[in-house]
Amino acid sequence: MDVPPEPSTLRVFVALAPPDDAKDELARALQPVYAGYPQLRWNRIEDWHITLAFLGELPSTAVPLLRSVLAGRAASHPALQLGLRGGGHFDERLLWSGIDGDLEGLHLLAADVRDQVRSCGIEFRDRPLRPHLTLARSRRDDPTSVPQAAAALTGFVGRPWRTERLHLVGSNFGRGPGPIHYRDIEAWPLGTAVRGEGTPAES
Repeated sequence: MDVPPEPSTLRVFVALAPPDDAKDELARALQPVYAGYPQLRWNRIEDWHITLAFLGELPSTAVPLLRSVLAGRAASHPALQLGLRGGGHFDERLLWSGIDGDLEGLHLLAADVRDQVRSCGIEFRDRPLRPHLTLARSRRDDPTSVPQAAAALTGFVGRPWRTERLHLVGSNFGRGPGPIHYRDIEAWPLGTAVRGEGTPAES
């Protein structure tokens, strides 16, 4: 069986991922929303993530540089207590669930990740961090489904969970047609302490 060659470029981002039971809890809350808005393009549950830095299209040769600096920084940051809460949308096109918990620690981690990426000489568009979990996207001719679906999530409050790993993720390996799919390039454990329990976050 022939193994397809590695692509010369990858769309890359650095992220956190909720644990499976937290994702399952949100998926159960979304069941009536799935049924009510089948026309939305829903992300796969295994692809749910919280983006800390979106790096865009990079040459594959950049991946070893990222591995080197991110592996060294992940363990220096304590774990964070986060949770999923409510819903919202960007520009009536993108449906998300909000992030609750230690948002200060989340911003500190994201800032350090972005600094480490720049230290590799990798340029990227440095958008302000708006912590969220992307759930679905609407089609261009459908301006109402996403706001209505977001309203249906207003009362959702998920259980708190602890971050475990920092993920370097690539999307659409091979760049084939169809929906966006993601896979870990690599992931590294965060520190064993939880922020606020005796170990300050580094920036």
